Amino acid sequence: MPTEILSRYRPGKADPLQVLDVLLELFNTQHTALDKTVSHKTRQERADFLRRFFRDLKVKANFATVPDPRNLGDRHIRAIVAVWREERLAPATIQTYLSFLRGLALWLSKPGFIRSPAYYGLSPNEYQRDENAQRDKSWTAASIDIDAVVEQVIAFDRYVGASLGLIRTFGLRRKESVMIRPHLCVVPFEATGLPPGERQADNYVRIKEGAKGGRRRFVPLDSEQRIAALEFAQAVVPGEEAHLGDPRHSLKHNLRRFDYVMAKFGITADGLGATAHGLRHEAMIDHYTTKAGGTPPVRGGGDVPPEEDAAARLSAARLAGHNRARAAGAYLGGLLPRQAALKDQAKDSLPCTSDAEKSPGGH
Repeated sequence: MPTEILSRYRPGKADPLQVLDVLLELFNTQHTALDKTVSHKTRQERADFLRRFFRDLKVKANFATVPDPRNLGDRHIRAIVAVWREERLAPATIQTYLSFLRGLALWLSKPGFIRSPAYYGLSPNEYQRDENAQRDKSWTAASIDIDAVVEQVIAFDRYVGASLGLIRTFGLRRKESVMIRPHLCVVPFEATGLPPGERQADNYVRIKEGAKGGRRRFVPLDSEQRIAALEFAQAVVPGEEAHLGDPRHSLKHNLRRFDYVMAKFGITADGLGATAHGLRHEAMIDHYTTKAGGTPPVRGGGDVPPEEDAAARLSAARLAGHNRARAAGAYLGGLLPRQAALKDQAKDSLPCTSDAEKSPGGH
């Protein structure tokens, strides 16, 4: 039992960093909110941060000694947040660090120990990240001839070229495109579990979990472009069960190869002005435009009615592997000014209902 293991290390006697290593060994594989394990990348980043956090309490926050993790107090958190403010850490970084500390608090059976950023004196602009895209990161925005560049990549490396085709048409992440099994991923609509009213094609491509933030999702084979990209990927792989990566190498090697090919052909922010991920942006923008009948704000926008905008955003978010329409803002930009105003007006027009007037058990 974790408590029995930790009891062997007496507070004030044991090396605090040794105690932290024990906690990491016991709990670092666990997700802080869901009943699942986290990726190796997250484990490494969390472990690196926590070790640095305790060292920084002494080195940067001027505590006389490094505290035992079990003796961590509010004063320690306030002191380190003051250091972050002085170092002007990005809002996203602060949110990530506080999330890691919340995880530590849960390991120590102290839920609620880590409070909101405002509690530690941080202003909204210091911890609220803008999740909406401020500029169009697609290849079209970078004036890249998509077909020509993809053909050049295919001539050099068919595996990577096929991955780009799937990213462009299915909105895949880089890792998803390398991990996909082009033959086995195809399933009939009946196997998707989607409601009959949502049927868009006879066959769908199943995108499994496994990449950053990835959730299993089903993308309809509802266009010639998607069918062609999939058939090319099927022709590239050596067998029915093969992943879309050179079978002679590991996933890690194939991901490095993908990055090498991108750099070779200038598909970088400093090169052609867009990355491979820009093709995922391309897919989301194209999807939104088709569903909404107008371009999204990140591409100059249009006067898309709020209901159509909301439906198209949710559809794009699901294509990207997210459940919340808000997540689509990272590709499409924020609400148009008129839509935001209408949304605010709708909120203001809602009747004020006291808790006593609400029906029992209503949620």
